[in-house]
Amino acid sequence: MITAGIDMGSKNVKAVILQDGKVIGKAIEPAGLEQEEAAVRCFDAALKAAGITKDQISKIMATGAGRKVAPYATSDATEVSAGARGATFLYPNARTVVDVGAEEGRGIKTNAAGKVLDFAVNEKCAAGAGSFTESMARALQVSLQQFAEISLTSDRQIPMNAQCTVFAESEVVSLIHSNTTKQDIARAVHDAIAARIGAMVRRVGIEKDVVLIGGVAYNVGFQESLKRTLDLDSVIIAEEPEYVGAIGAAVLATEA
Repeated sequence: MITAGIDMGSKNVKAVILQDGKVIGKAIEPAGLEQEEAAVRCFDAALKAAGITKDQISKIMATGAGRKVAPYATSDATEVSAGARGATFLYPNARTVVDVGAEEGRGIKTNAAGKVLDFAVNEKCAAGAGSFTESMARALQVSLQQFAEISLTSDRQIPMNAQCTVFAESEVVSLIHSNTTKQDIARAVHDAIAARIGAMVRRVGIEKDVVLIGGVAYNVGFQESLKRTLDLDSVIIAEEPEYVGAIGAAVLATEA
């Protein structure tokens, strides 16, 4: 059986083709202003990578913020359901899923079958999302990769209270003027995001294994801040974490 999952994220669209429990094709495309067109291109690229045609696919399930307008989809699932199912599909021992994307963060408690037992979603402006780190990196005039890496060299804890990007940028400017190093500011930003995400995860309960998914999982600075916040020696970082939601949607399609 061949199924597909399309994750209509706010920043990127991801598509995955699944055959008999194996990913045979995948693609990612910036969502841009025309998300549906981006999804068509992304899906076509995934089909090409899999070496199949659309007619060979039995079911197509969409997820993500734009799932209701996903092209070709025969059904849809919430980001929470797709994230939980994708994480347990890849990591059978996953029981707590931390999903941090461009605009939103989620803490999910799941069982062995990938069924959601409880979840909490970040609903505050810029608090606990990838766009927040991107804005702060621009404020410090460094790349996002540099921003993540330099935070690892800091051993200071500096509280950052602003939850709105605009106010947080002002707070960063104040820290710069007070001669706070970029390293310490970068850590403060990651610590602030991790604190907000960590609060959500604690509300649903922390049970190992803890798996981090979503694009922000690539951020090594956030990885370390999250481990400190959750008081964990290790957190599983999903391989190609941005695809986990799309994989989960494709798996759910096989079970529908």
